[in-house]
Amino acid sequence: MAQQPPAFQAQNNKRVAKFRKMPPAMFPPILGAFGLAAAWARTPDAFGLPAGIGQALMGAVTLLYLYVLGNYLAKLIARPSVLVDDLKVLPGRSGLATMSMAGMMLAVALMPYSQAVAKVVLVLALVMHTLVALLVIRALLTGPAEARTVSPVFHLVFVGFIVSSFAAVSLGWLTFATLIFWVMLVAAVLIWLASLAQFIRKDVPAPLRPLLAIHLAPASLLGSVALMLGMGRVGLGFGLFAILILALLLIRLRWLIAAGFSPLWGSFTFPIAAFASLMMMLGAAGYDEIFRILGGLALVGATFLIPWILVKVGQMWLKGELAAKTNSAVA
Repeated sequence: MAQQPPAFQAQNNKRVAKFRKMPPAMFPPILGAFGLAAAWARTPDAFGLPAGIGQALMGAVTLLYLYVLGNYLAKLIARPSVLVDDLKVLPGRSGLATMSMAGMMLAVALMPYSQAVAKVVLVLALVMHTLVALLVIRALLTGPAEARTVSPVFHLVFVGFIVSSFAAVSLGWLTFATLIFWVMLVAAVLIWLASLAQFIRKDVPAPLRPLLAIHLAPASLLGSVALMLGMGRVGLGFGLFAILILALLLIRLRWLIAAGFSPLWGSFTFPIAAFASLMMMLGAAGYDEIFRILGGLALVGATFLIPWILVKVGQMWLKGELAAKTNSAVA
């Protein structure tokens, strides 16, 4: 076989190197984009808008997710232990947790086309999320004591299962969805309390402050699932709690973003999308009109913010900067 020209070899090696450094930090803004599509899917009930907007967005995000997921799966095939290495850093943990959570949203996207395929995708996403949670627990137990600090990322790892309830309810798995709801509720409350106690004791470094926005996500997701399960008062309670969390985040916004843009800004995406969905669900369910207004405002903000962050983080990935900035492991 003829030897490849040096230029072709260099180009191929560059492609392989980029392939093996696939950063999990691409997944948080993709989960946010799934959340944005799901929020737009709520607009027919809340505002009477065409259903096609949410469907088109869901299709576009699905293609993007599959492309990025394919790159990371190829990285795993090249060196399976890279999964453990990626979970050693916060961007890796948040990235891999949101990767499987986005898989649960993919199951939602597939529901109108094939429930059988949606079931398979949901089960695979749950298995992957369970594996991530178990590996994180092992890392916490075997790692140094200083690495056991409670982080908002714990919500993604240990409460992220709540996203599976959206597909589960549609599939008729009500017992499973209800069980997940109550278990995740307990986990979320424990993390909120531990995070509050830790926040009182010491300040959060500026580069890590965007992660605090994650605290909004479980409140919004638990509220939405409660409404889907017919627990209206519980959903309303979480709606009010989510409004409180968002208000606190907005009051401290300049403090939150003091370090400037970074890949961790992906943490702003899925919480605001989940909040918009919950507010619109409360409005459509006949609660006070203020919820519909808040949902509309949040949706407008999310529609501008989430694609902007997704593009910015995606540009870092395409330029080869994202892996270095987030300490992504190399296969």
